[in-house]
Amino acid sequence: MTVLFAVGARVTRADIPCLCADLAGLLRARDGPGDVLCDVTAVAPSVVTVEALARLRMTAGRHGHRFVLTGAGADLLGVFALMGLGGFFAALDESGGLLSREPFGEPEQWEQPLGVEEVVDAGDPPV
Repeated sequence: MTVLFAVGARVTRADIPCLCADLAGLLRARDGPGDVLCDVTAVAPSVVTVEALARLRMTAGRHGHRFVLTGAGADLLGVFALMGLGGFFAALDESGGLLSREPFGEPEQWEQPLGVEEVVDAGDPPV
């Protein structure tokens, strides 16, 4: 079951608990898991907006719903990436297709360390 939810253009920290309570109320009225499609077309990209969306995502998750952003612009996706949250949000593009969870390229492939052992220095105090 899909739930539609919109976030206004200006979000303040004082708005966050109200937004979460509104979303929780909508989800309590629905039976079973589903998706929350959150329209962020009008939001101003800011740290407070990202905080609000992160809290809304956690609220949706607590109620068994997946939180998906719609209408996320490049500026907002850029703020997510700058804050290290590029893969935290699922987002739909204009055609309704799921954007990559890493909107700014592929994550780097690092080799796993082999046989890493901690060396004890004789001068270290005992633990």
